[in-house]
This record gives sequence, C-alpha cells and structure tokens, in this order.
Amino acid sequence: MAKTLTQEFTKGLWEEIAPFRLVLGLCPVLGVTTTVENGIGMGLATTFVLVFSNILVASLRNIIPAKVRIACFIIIIATFVVVTELLMQAFTYPLFLKLGVFIPLIVVNCIVLGRAEAFAYKNNITLSIADGLGIGIGFTLSLAALGALRELFGANNLTIWTTPTSVFGVQQVFGANFEPFTFMVQAPGAFVCLGLMLCVMNLMGSK
Repeated sequence: MAKTLTQEFTKGLWEEIAPFRLVLGLCPVLGVTTTVENGIGMGLATTFVLVFSNILVASLRNIIPAKVRIACFIIIIATFVVVTELLMQAFTYPLFLKLGVFIPLIVVNCIVLGRAEAFAYKNNITLSIADGLGIGIGFTLSLAALGALRELFGANNLTIWTTPTSVFGVQQVFGANFEPFTFMVQAPGAFVCLGLMLCVMNLMGSK
C-alpha cells in the first residue's frame, strides 16, 4: 500500500503534471500567472478543492448512481469552491480580488472533474487523497514556475505575497537599469512562455 500511495502521489509531480503532460487546466494557467503570488494562490485553491472533492467522491462512490455521477461530481466540487471563496475572502482578500472570476471557474476545471471521474470514483479515500495532493501540488508548482518566468522578465520582480501595507518578494531582480519585456505579462506572453516550458518538459521527458 505504501508503494502504491507513493506512486499515486508522485505521478502528479512529473508523469501526469496537468499543464505540461496532460495539457489540462490551461485557462487559469494562462490567465492568472502574471505573478508568482497569483500562481501559488490559484494552485493552492485548486488543490484544496481537488483533495476534498476527491475525498467526498471516494466516500460516496458506492452510493452515487452511475447515470447521474457527473452531476453529483459538479455539485460536490461547487460546494468546495464556495468554501474556498469564503475562506479567501476572510483571510486573503487582496489575493481573492486579483484572482477574480478564476476562483469560481474551478467548478468547471477539467483537472478537478477529471480526477473525480477517472480516479476518486474508482478508488478508496486514502488513494484519492494521495492522487489529489500529487496532482494539486504539481499544478501549483507549474503555475508558480510560469508566474515566476513571466514576472521576472516582464516586470523585473518576484512577488511572493502581498498585504494591504507591504509586498513580500524581490524587487528589481536584474537591477534598476533592466528594461522589462512587458510583452511577457500580457496575454500573448502567456502563450509564448507556456510553449517554451512545454518544449523544455518534452525535451526532458524524451531523455
């Protein structure tokens, strides 16, 4: 069992890392990764929903009728998305405002619904937790890496956390004389950065 748990957890960190291996969840990947903070925040929110929806689906898998399972999955996911929204409004309101509509859109994120259908509905709670954590952490790392690349070259900063009174991170990483490529923090830059990272992942995977 321990080996199986390890396999289910680690697969989401490389073999099935959602944006780069499965090419899933690209809407938030492209939409929110203008900063590292946004990437980490979106990734953690998705991980929370993913893990707890997996737990509930695995718990109810013998009760949910097969004919209405997708509708039940969506209701379960939507419930935890609402919980996520309320928690973010209470404790990380500035980040909640930055992520905007992408938080409620977790309901239709194909990663979350896909794990419920392909894994949690067919496996026990323990394995479903390991699967959800692995996929969620891999997704978070992907968003953080893409956000770091775009913010570093597009704004010459690395923003880790923002409070109403201060910003935690590194400002002017390349010095005050560096002219940022503002293209990187715009929509076309997101596609270019994603393509470059997909290329690197494919090259590493082929070796």
